Formats: sequence, C-alpha cells, structure tokens
Amino acid sequence: MKIGILASPNKKTAWELKNLPATSFSWVQDTNKHTEFDVWIDFDFDENPNRAQEYIHNHQTIFLLGAVFNSIEGILGQQKITLPTASFNSGDHHAASSHWKAIGINNLPTFLERDTLEFTNPFNIDIPKLEPIFFLLNYPKWECVNSRVGLVTPRIVCMIINEAYYTVQEKTALPADIDQAMKLGTNYPKGPFQWCKEIGIVNIYNLLNAMYQDTGEERYKICALLKQEYLQKQIGF
Repeated sequence: MKIGILASPNKKTAWELKNLPATSFSWVQDTNKHTEFDVWIDFDFDENPNRAQEYIHNHQTIFLLGAVFNSIEGILGQQKITLPTASFNSGDHHAASSHWKAIGINNLPTFLERDTLEFTNPFNIDIPKLEPIFFLLNYPKWECVNSRVGLVTPRIVCMIINEAYYTVQEKTALPADIDQAMKLGTNYPKGPFQWCKEIGIVNIYNLLNAMYQDTGEERYKICALLKQEYLQKQIGF
C-alpha cells in the first residue's frame, strides 16, 4: 500500500514522533501527486480548502484530510462543489455517498501523534476498509465522531484552555499553578497552558474562533488575554 503525506513543518514534526518506519510512507510536496498513491494524507487541508477541487475527481485513492477548523462537507459547500448523488443533508448544503473516499482526521499537534485516531466519516466508508490503514499508521485505536467543527477532543481541550486564560485574566491563579492543579486534581496528561504551547496558540485561537462562528455560543468566545497573546504571536513578539 503506497501512502503519501503532505504536511507543513510543524505537522511533520508532530507526525515524526510516531516513529514509523521511513519506508512505510512518502513525504510529498506536490498536491497533484495524489493519484500515484493508494492513501493520501493531507494534514494541511483545513488551511488549504481549495485542494478539494483537485481531490474530488480521484475516486481510487483514499483521502485522510486534516479537518478540524472546518468539516469536509463545509469545505465542499464553501468551494461550491456538488457530489454526484446526494444522500443526506448537512447544514445548508448536501453531502453525498459518492465514489470519493475521504475522511476527516484530527490533525492538531499533540493529538496527531497519539495512538488513537479521531476521525469523521461523512461519506460512510466501510470501516473494515479503513482499519488496515489505521494500523499501518500506528493507530491501534480509533474513534469515529460526528462531522462538525472542532470534532470532540479538540473542542473540549480548547474550551478548557480558554477558561484557564479567563482565570489568569481575573487574577485568580497563575498559569503554572493552574497547570499543576489540573494535572494533580484531574489527572490530565498536561495542564491547559502546557497544552496550549504544544498545540500552538494560533491553532487554539483559530479553532475557538471557528467554533464561535459556527455555533454562536458564548462558551467559545475567545478570552481577551488569549487573543492578546495570539496577536503578539502574529507580529512576532
């Protein structure tokens, strides 16, 4: 099975923590190479939704697409792509059970390198067809979740991080104390500020913003302190 992976440097670094044999996949830089592979993984699909225009006509390759800030269906709607046979509704546009074989995956750093793959299956691909791919990619465990912005785990973690920023902003506690309390009190593997640093504040900000735009719910409204740090990061402070 030929596996091609397209990734930005930080996603590539996260993926390499899985320590897969170098012969089990190929790093690829050109999007038009996807027809040469049985499995094509695009960790940067969220940031490059226009790639859907290229991928949609390839019915042979199985696509694993990083889709956390958007759902695959949402991206198809934004790109005004209509699949051949509509089978169910998703929001204001149609998704379909088509010849295109694509799933969305949780591609954020710290989640990417886990032994559990969180993914969406909007086109109802038979799971037995996907399992051999998961095992080849060193995902002995997997979880299929509803196709929505933020999936499940990133949504929860980002909300926790946002609330931690509110706590610091209100001068209730210091970041180091919050991290320590969450690890000791709730047995979390990382404190929220450590998690934020490893995931990347730009990813946290963009995901919270995407969830707020998608739902309009106040619980996803970005803390001013978090936004300030994000802006400082953007201008290189």
